[in-house]
Amino acid sequence: METESILLGLALLFGIYMAWNVGANDVANAMGTSVGSKALTLRQAVLVAAVLEFAGAFLVGSHVSDTVRKGIVTPEVFTSNPLFLAYGMIAALLAAGAWLQIASYYGWPVSTTHSIVGAVLGFGVVVGGFNAIHWDKISAIVGSWIISPLMGGLIAYLIFTLLRRRIFYSSNPVKAAQQVTPWLVLCLFFILTLILVFKGLKNLNLDLPLMQALSLAIVVGAIAAFVSSILVRRIRVETTAERELIIQSPKVITALSKAVKHLQQVKADTSGEFHYQTTRLLDEIALLEKTAQRGMEVETGGDAIKTVERIFVYLQIMSACFVAFAHGANDVANAIGPLAAAVDVLKTGVVAMEASVPLWMLGLGGLGIVVGLATWGWRVIETIGKKITELTPTRGFAAEFAAATTIVIASKLGLPISTTHTLVGAVLGVGLARGLGALNLRTVREILISWIVTIPAGALLAVLFFYVLRGIFG
Repeated sequence: METESILLGLALLFGIYMAWNVGANDVANAMGTSVGSKALTLRQAVLVAAVLEFAGAFLVGSHVSDTVRKGIVTPEVFTSNPLFLAYGMIAALLAAGAWLQIASYYGWPVSTTHSIVGAVLGFGVVVGGFNAIHWDKISAIVGSWIISPLMGGLIAYLIFTLLRRRIFYSSNPVKAAQQVTPWLVLCLFFILTLILVFKGLKNLNLDLPLMQALSLAIVVGAIAAFVSSILVRRIRVETTAERELIIQSPKVITALSKAVKHLQQVKADTSGEFHYQTTRLLDEIALLEKTAQRGMEVETGGDAIKTVERIFVYLQIMSACFVAFAHGANDVANAIGPLAAAVDVLKTGVVAMEASVPLWMLGLGGLGIVVGLATWGWRVIETIGKKITELTPTRGFAAEFAAATTIVIASKLGLPISTTHTLVGAVLGVGLARGLGALNLRTVREILISWIVTIPAGALLAVLFFYVLRGIFG
């Protein structure tokens, strides 16, 4: 009995630890772009996410948890020694939490679901061998490394390109935004309502038929679009442009100066038509050199562009709130699922296909997520919001909307995707819409490596902790 009490205490401790790391790493999915675009300050993002993540986890978090997470391991391998499942789930919580803490320290946005799946995979191989693993599930998860960012990135690229052409390239950006915004709001609320029905509220057993879900989403979207059309019509801004003096760096000026000298040499050694063309080119480069030295006034957008971005601040915040609520409802299971499984085995002594999740456990998981976000969440928020590409409210909205759309499409098609990978891919898509030079390729490379390492890292750590627990208590 004393051993079981100790194991229960460890399960509870590591469950809280895992929830803390889910908040530290995964909540940046919802709030990273909002902070990066300055739609919200970090403090505001933490407060908003804290309320919505906790509400999602506590109010509509899953009350039933798969005993063996995501069907990775065949349950029969634990029937002869149910205590091994408890050891494994406790080890998995500690292993996934440890890897997430390492990733959060370096600001890497990794998948918490992949972390816990890797951990379950690790101790599953130890207990039942390679034949006990559902490798088709693992293959599908690995495939999501490609599917998630590609889908998110492509949709974000298309959305942001559309916004630029329809709004920013128009003669009157504010008027164009007033015309486009109601349609965007319609699409936004349509998609976000489907997210709540398909993903965030599935634990309330609101299994609406597809046509009913679509009808509800259309009604909600239409109401929101009508309200937004009234509000945006009141916006009146003089489209006077501001100008800014841009002076090039000494490196650019030096390079232009060298180009002038080389062209002067070419001019001296040529004649005829080639001499004429070289003279024209030399005059243009010489003028460019002078312009670089004295600076050039460029139009920075002025009040019109600022007003457009202000409109999209509200759209981005709304999308972030929906995603945060759905995330709390769905991903609290990454911490509470293994905890519920371990507690169930320790109390009953048998391996059940499902374990009940009491309300206090959901509250504990929600609280852990909130504390993790408040204490360490800024690290990953900074990576997604600032280190991949420069974000504005329109770019942040395009990324959030693309991620939400991808989640809905993939959920209904049965495609295994990661919310984290989807959002990072969406941010990359927004950056690519402005050219490869808009991306911080070093940060992108680090993120990709961390994704590949996540499942093996979770598995190896879980094996290590499983053997430690079995050595101590077995």
